[in-house]
Amino acid sequence: MTGGLLLSGAVAALLATALPAAQHPSSGFTDPPPDKIVIKVATVNGSGCPQGTTAVAVSEDNTAFTVTYSDYLAQAGGNSDPTAFRKNCQLNLVVHVPQGFTYAVASADYRGFAALQQGASGAQRASYYFQGSPATAYRNHPLSGPYNDNWQATDTTDWAQLVWAPCGVQRNFNINTELRVSAGTSAPGKVSFMTMDSTDGDISTVYHLAWKECPGR
Repeated sequence: MTGGLLLSGAVAALLATALPAAQHPSSGFTDPPPDKIVIKVATVNGSGCPQGTTAVAVSEDNTAFTVTYSDYLAQAGGNSDPTAFRKNCQLNLVVHVPQGFTYAVASADYRGFAALQQGASGAQRASYYFQGSPATAYRNHPLSGPYNDNWQATDTTDWAQLVWAPCGVQRNFNINTELRVSAGTSAPGKVSFMTMDSTDGDISTVYHLAWKECPGR
């Protein structure tokens, strides 16, 4: 599995609401199923992920999947476009899992690079939800200038708080991410920016999966 960008606060996205009792998978942790999961991108929308700049890959052991961005950058200050301070991306994923299993996102890791002038600030936000469930509140992860380095963070969810995909029902999985940059009190003409990409145009956001068997399996 390729190493990935860390985006902080991700997994709290799935802390929304518990599924009805009849839809809950059986208790107890199960090793990843031997058959591969298949993840396809149904739709990609947003200024941070223009067409052709995102890709999804599943790890060989079925414990994680990676979303790769190649054109995800927000900036402010100088001659920056007034709308460039905020970039976002919404991914709608079709997730096919082996029969008799269900999954939840247990943690999310994101990385990026930021160059923020003195007095400037940046932030990364994310939320996640299954189709038909209410979207969860964004989790905010701020940075303050001066800053000129990679940024990274990890969010994890306790087992008891995981929100599981309903068994026997196809529900697409939505991922919403956002980058924001503010010039703040930085010197006029100075540009600040924050990316979720790299110099080689290939940065990954890794979502780690937990697995359970469905009832009656």
